[in-house]
Amino acid sequence: MADYSNTEQLTLSQNRLQKAPIELPQYDNNGNLRHVCEVFDFNEMCEEYLIELEIRNYSENTIKTYHSIIKSFIKYIEEEKIYDDGKFLKSFKKYITELKRSKVVTQNYIYLNTVVCKKFLEYNQIYYLDEIKNPKRTKSLPKSLNENEIKALIDAVKWDETDSLYKQKIKMRDKVILALLYSSGLRVSELVNLILRDIDFDDRTIRIRGKGDKDRLVLFDNITKDLILRYIEIRDSNSEYLFINKNGNKLTSRYIQMMIKKYGEEAGIEKKVTPHILRHSFATHLLKNGVDIRAIQQLLGHASLSTTQIYTSVDMDTLKLFYDQAKLK
Repeated sequence: MADYSNTEQLTLSQNRLQKAPIELPQYDNNGNLRHVCEVFDFNEMCEEYLIELEIRNYSENTIKTYHSIIKSFIKYIEEEKIYDDGKFLKSFKKYITELKRSKVVTQNYIYLNTVVCKKFLEYNQIYYLDEIKNPKRTKSLPKSLNENEIKALIDAVKWDETDSLYKQKIKMRDKVILALLYSSGLRVSELVNLILRDIDFDDRTIRIRGKGDKDRLVLFDNITKDLILRYIEIRDSNSEYLFINKNGNKLTSRYIQMMIKKYGEEAGIEKKVTPHILRHSFATHLLKNGVDIRAIQQLLGHASLSTTQIYTSVDMDTLKLFYDQAKLK
């Protein structure tokens, strides 16, 4: 299930023809009221919006989530008798209320539905939901793995001479993925799209095209550097992508998620282990070791420092240590 606790920013380019706002109600040539879905082609608007998200370099998972949310809302309003903006607003409130009554959705999912629907409409110059306030999100400290758990996770990837060459390649690739996710703090969507020419082995940096078409540099350590170089030697492919499957195609985010879960279980880690947890762990461990939070913000590619602060959960013992060090003598 998608993680709705960390939504991508919805700041979109408005470099497009501005549409004149359409006031409701509207009537046909016979003087009959037109349904709002006859006034606006919401399905076409949705496709245009998703293309904009893709151009702005939003992840495949995010686009898929937004697509699902918008389509569900469109389907709902198609079945409602909506002829004016007041009815539109009332139907949206009813839609959110029905979502809240469902036991299978979280408060963060309610928040995401509200934000996505409002931004989708605003992008298309429709402001019928202006008075809707975004609901509260549940805030909880993100869980992270400790250093021993990280080591156990990476060490869980093992191979020997009894493995076929193909299995050795797969396991080596998986080990590199785990090491790189942790040592660089990459998003899984960024990892699967890594291309070789963006890696500088001398500087141990990778150029990443992140959200909003913003480039940033991430670092990786010497151990991960050696692992990547060994993997490139044995992978036997001319693909521009660093991580590929047996057909030479880039890996999917889903594969990475399942692979990490499997090795987490083999390592005996009782916590949930995901690519996002490795990103949390990367940020948390840097902070615990005295790295300035603004440097961590840059490495993670966050536009807002407040987002970085959510990622960097620190245990109470570490907080006490920072507190004692900072106190005036």
